Amino acid sequence: MARVWRCTGLRWSEDGPLLGWAGGRGSPLPQGKVVAFGVVSEGRRTCVGARGNPCPVRAGVPGRSIGARCEECARLDRAHSVAADTIADDPRPYHVYLAWFGPAQVKVGITAVERGSARLLEQGAVCFGWLGRGPLMATRRAEEMLRAALKVPDRIPYAEKRLVRADLPGVEERVGELAELHGRALGLAGWPESLEPVPFQAVDHFGVFGLGGLPAADGVVTELVAGGVVGGEVLAVAGPDLHLATGRGTVVLDTRLMTGWELTAPVGEGARDVLTVPVRELKSPGDGSVQDGLF
Repeated sequence: MARVWRCTGLRWSEDGPLLGWAGGRGSPLPQGKVVAFGVVSEGRRTCVGARGNPCPVRAGVPGRSIGARCEECARLDRAHSVAADTIADDPRPYHVYLAWFGPAQVKVGITAVERGSARLLEQGAVCFGWLGRGPLMATRRAEEMLRAALKVPDRIPYAEKRLVRADLPGVEERVGELAELHGRALGLAGWPESLEPVPFQAVDHFGVFGLGGLPAADGVVTELVAGGVVGGEVLAVAGPDLHLATGRGTVVLDTRLMTGWELTAPVGEGARDVLTVPVRELKSPGDGSVQDGLF
């Protein structure tokens, strides 16, 4: 019987991105590495549970679900979540930040100071800068104020981030756009008194993600399926996304789609560039649309 693994998702370490596996092992994802796996043909995707606890009924979840959680576990996971704004008594200090993903793609957000830049790596922020540091509720107030005053969102869809990664402007333009917004933000009236402003200093992840020379994506995996195979060479890793060179062109795999499945090694040497899961074709931003069909 073939050995199977359960993926716990992509995480960022000091040494770069790792694919995590149940049991604690991690697989590094350097540029040029071949990623190849098959989905157990008799398997089904099951809920990953909530807050470190397994799903009590191992409920089935849809292949296109990013969270890989059933409704009950998703509710429990968000019941004590800063991201869901369901807690107000966290005593830890927080940062407010501006994150840049592409031209006119800037968002505001908050993250615990102790996490450092981990949250920005997880989101695929190409460039970012801290705005302030202080208590949770003060950073929340600042986040809301900046959204309203600067017209910057608190989230940008991954579909939009993926389309521009292969055609990003130089670091001067990236940093310049952030610096201009940073200055405007600190000049706003109503800045919370308990929030300490942070001088502008940009952190750039272009090289960390391996975006130099990245070809435009031809498609994006929409879901894994029982019996499906994914194989390709790592071109870049940004946030949860793997940009892979495959037999069907450059394809983006959101590693969050891997959780909840039983995975195994593919059969045959040629499987390393085989792709037999649903893929949606992409057009470049200049083409003005994204096709609905599969290829």
